[in-house]
Amino acid sequence: MLMSDLQRKDIVNVIDGTRLGKIVDINITAEGHINSLIVEPVKVLRRISYGSEINITFKQIVTIGNDVILVNLNK
Repeated sequence: MLMSDLQRKDIVNVIDGTRLGKIVDINITAEGHINSLIVEPVKVLRRISYGSEINITFKQIVTIGNDVILVNLNK
């Protein structure tokens, strides 16, 4: 799977069903391992976003589907 494929998917928290946003970047270690996915918050009016960026580790990913990535974020 390519990063561009992941960026097209919505990120949804299984705890409360909220849509968190889209993947905009990844955090990589010096050895080349992926630490986390960086999610941009949902945008209002296509330009104004609310909230701050969210870092999602692979341990928090429940499943990756065709259109959505389900994550478990205990806030």
